[in-house]
Amino acid sequence: MSQSSKFEQTLSEIDALSLEEQESLIQIVQRRLAERRRVEIAANIAQAKTEYAAGRVFRGNAEQIMAELRK
Repeated sequence: MSQSSKFEQTLSEIDALSLEEQESLIQIVQRRLAERRRVEIAANIAQAKTEYAAGRVFRGNAEQIMAELRK
């Protein structure tokens, strides 16, 4: 089954739910998305800390950073 047909099937199944069930589903999906974003942010922070500790992060004022980007 293709992704678009799975998506369409899912939408049809959601349409079959009561309004209360649809509202609950929305809340659940929103919480799950927020958690996924938190996990992604935490992973980005951990990676940044690792790169900073390894000295792979450029530090400087705005002028120095712009000069580095122009290289």
